[in-house]
Amino acid sequence: MPTPRRRFVWEVDWNLLRTFTVIVEEKSLTAAGNRLLLKQPTISNALRRLETHMACRLIDRSANHFRLTPAGERLYAECRTMLNIVTGLPDLVRDDPDLVTGHVEMAFASHIECPFLDRYLADFHKTFPRVTFSTTVSASQNVIDAVLSGNAGLGICLAHDKHPELDYAVLYREHFGFFCAPGHTLFGKPGVEIHDLAGLDYVSFKTDHLGGALAPIARLRQRENFTGQVLGLFSNLEEVRRLIKAGFGFGPLPIHVVTPDIETRQLWQLPPYENPPAADVYLVTKRASRTSRAETLLVERLLAAIEATPLAERTYPQGLASSSAE
Repeated sequence: MPTPRRRFVWEVDWNLLRTFTVIVEEKSLTAAGNRLLLKQPTISNALRRLETHMACRLIDRSANHFRLTPAGERLYAECRTMLNIVTGLPDLVRDDPDLVTGHVEMAFASHIECPFLDRYLADFHKTFPRVTFSTTVSASQNVIDAVLSGNAGLGICLAHDKHPELDYAVLYREHFGFFCAPGHTLFGKPGVEIHDLAGLDYVSFKTDHLGGALAPIARLRQRENFTGQVLGLFSNLEEVRRLIKAGFGFGPLPIHVVTPDIETRQLWQLPPYENPPAADVYLVTKRASRTSRAETLLVERLLAAIEATPLAERTYPQGLASSSAE
C-alpha cells in the first residue's frame, strides 16, 4: 500500500504548484488569472485543491489582505527551486554535454562595483554564452530576503548578522571615505583634520550604526565624537550621494565607486585619508538549495575564483590599508 508521501507525489497536479507560484508573485488571484489567461474561479479552485493536498492553509487573504502562512512561505521557496530545475532540464538531455542554457536570477545591493566580479562574469559568458541573467537592485536586507525565499539564486550585498540558512563568502572589500560637495564649508579646503568634522551635519546609510553592516564607520564616528545632526539615512547609495551633492552635509561613500565624481570635483574627500574604514561585500547563497545547472556552475566557479584570488586583489581602491572590516 503506498505511503501518504508516495500517494501525494502520484496524485498531486503539478500545475497547481505553478499556479501557486504565480499567485504569490502577483499577490492576487485576479492578477494571477490574468497572467495565466485563466478565470479567477479557476485560480481559486486551484489554490483550494493545493491546500487540500498539503493539508494546511497556504495563504491568508481577504478583500484587502494577502499574506503567506509559514507553510506557504516554505512551499513557495521550494516551488521556485523546482521551476529553476525544470527550466534547465532540456540541457540535461541534449546530445552536446557542454551546451549549457538556463537563467540565473541575481540580487545586488545598490552600490555593487567590483572589477573582479565583472571579469568573472565576462569569462563565464564566453564559456557559457547561452546562459541568461537578470538582476534586481535593492537594499542589502532585501537581497538577503530574495535569496532566502528562492527569488534569487545568489545575492551580493553587505552583511552583519549572518542568517543560519545562508552561506557567505567575501567577494570583495571596499574602503569608505567621507565626502562633501561644492558649497560645503570644507569643500576644497586644505589642511582639514578629522576633528573638523565633529559638529557638522551628516548623511549616511541606514546600516551606519554599531550593530549594522557599516559598523566600522559608526565606530570611527563614535571614536571621533561626531555630534553633528544626522539629516538623512538611506538604504541606497544614490540617495546618500544625492543629498551630499545637494549640500545637506558630508557623508560616507565607497571611494572607488565615486572616483569619477572626485576627478570632476563634484565631490571632495575629507579625512581620514589613511586607514579609512572598510566593509566586506559578500556573495550570499542558500545552503543545500536545489538550483539549476546554470546557477550551480556560476556559483561553484565564482567560489573557486574567490578562493584562488587573494583578498588584496579584491580590495578597492587598490593599495589602501584599512583599519577595520566586517
